[in-house]
Amino acid sequence: MGFGVYRLAATPTPTHTSLEAVSAARWRIAVSLTAAMMAVYFGFILLVAFNKPLLGTVLVPGLSLGMFLGVVVILVAWVLTWVYVRWANAHYDASVQGLRPSARAKGH
Repeated sequence: MGFGVYRLAATPTPTHTSLEAVSAARWRIAVSLTAAMMAVYFGFILLVAFNKPLLGTVLVPGLSLGMFLGVVVILVAWVLTWVYVRWANAHYDASVQGLRPSARAKGH
């Protein structure tokens, strides 16, 4: 039983700077994607509030610019979600896994 305690104590722990680096990378991507989504959404809302005639412009019969841009806002949200998931799977998850003592001990 005591052997396990020594073994745990000998297991390397992640350094403070490596944790901060992973956290900072996640913060940067989160802020960037949030800013992009807010710009798209509030841009659309400002158009609705201040330029209704522009949004009423008919692009093709049955489709106005406002309807088109509303769909674009939704699609942008999906694309930004996809970008975050791809980034998290490729970079964040690998970084977090590398910080775990069991993964480093196994050589992953």
